[in-house]
Amino acid sequence: MNVLSLLDRLRLGEKLSLAQYECLIKGFSEESVEYAARLANEVRKPIYGNSVYIRGLIEVGNYCKNDCYYCGIRRSNKKIERYTLTIEQILACCFEGYSLGFRTFVLQGGEGVYPVKKICEIVREIKQRYQDCAVTLSLGEYDFKDYKLMREAGADRYLLRHETADAAHYSMLHPMEQSLEHRMACLKELKRLGFQVGCGFMVGSPHQTMGMIAKDLKFIEEFNPEMCGIGPFIPQKDTPFGDQPKGSAELTIYLLSIIRLIKPDILLPATTALGSILPDGRERGILAGANVIMPNLSPKESRDKYALYDNKLSSGAEAAENLNALKLRMNKIGFKIVNARGSYGDPVCFED
Repeated sequence: MNVLSLLDRLRLGEKLSLAQYECLIKGFSEESVEYAARLANEVRKPIYGNSVYIRGLIEVGNYCKNDCYYCGIRRSNKKIERYTLTIEQILACCFEGYSLGFRTFVLQGGEGVYPVKKICEIVREIKQRYQDCAVTLSLGEYDFKDYKLMREAGADRYLLRHETADAAHYSMLHPMEQSLEHRMACLKELKRLGFQVGCGFMVGSPHQTMGMIAKDLKFIEEFNPEMCGIGPFIPQKDTPFGDQPKGSAELTIYLLSIIRLIKPDILLPATTALGSILPDGRERGILAGANVIMPNLSPKESRDKYALYDNKLSSGAEAAENLNALKLRMNKIGFKIVNARGSYGDPVCFED
C-alpha cells in the first residue's frame, strides 16, 4: 500500500482498515510527515482558519488512588510531596486566567483527589462567577451517577485518555484492578451524558507496537470524540518505567496530522509533553494540525509537584502568566491566539 495515497484517502473522508492504519504508521518518513501536515492544514483551514484556542490548565491536586506504572503521581510513589488546592486557590487561578483572556478552565488531578460532592461544588462556583466560560474536567474514572452529577453541576467537557486501545497493552501499563473495558465504558457514559469528550494516548509508551497505535487510530475514528490529546511518552524516574526511553516527538507530530485527517473538526492540542520534549514542540504541533494549547494556570508553588513525568514544562511560554510570549510564538508561524470558549461546534473567529 502506498502511504501517500492512504493519506489522500483520509483527506477525502474515507475510513481506513486496521491494516491500512498500520501501513500509514510504518510509512513514517520525512516525506510522509510533510505531506500529512500539508493535508492536515488543508482540512483544518476552512473550519478553524489560523485560530488557536487556549485553555487554562489548573492542576488541582496530585493525590491519586491509581497505580499506573508510567505516572509520577501514582499512589505507590512515596517520593513526591502531595497537595490539593482549596476551592479558594482554584477560584484565584480562574480570576487570574479570566483577566488574561482565558474562557476555558481545565481542572486536572489524580483520580479521587476530591469527593464528587466537592468537584460539583467547585464546578458550580466557577460557572456562577464566569458564566461565559467552559469548564473541562480531567479527573479519571467515576460511576455514571457521579459523572451525571458533574454534568448537572455545569461541567461542559471531560478529558479521559484511553491510553491504549489494545487490552493486552493496557494490562502492561496498569495494575490488575484497572481495565481497558472499564475505561472505554466510562468514555461511552460521558458521551451519553452530553459532555464534549476527549480521549487520547501516549506515543512510544513501553511495549507499544505499530499495530497498537493503529488500534488507537481506529478507535478515534469509530468513537468520534470531540477532543483528542496525544503526546510522547516521557519517563518519570520514580516509576517502574523510569528507565524506559522517551517516545518520538516526530512520530507524535505525524500522528497529529493523521488524527486531523480522520476528524477534520476535532479539537486537537499541541500537548505539554510535546512542548517538554522539543523546544519548538508547540509550534510544530500546531503546524501539523493541532489547534489547542493549554498554558499552566496552577499556583507556581504547586507546578513542580504535579510530576506526571520528568522535566514537565510549566514555565516560559507554557505558563499562563507569559501568554504574550505564547502569542508571539504563534504569530511567528502564522497563527493567532483567540480568546474564546472554543467549544466543539462553536463558530470560529477567522483572521480579517
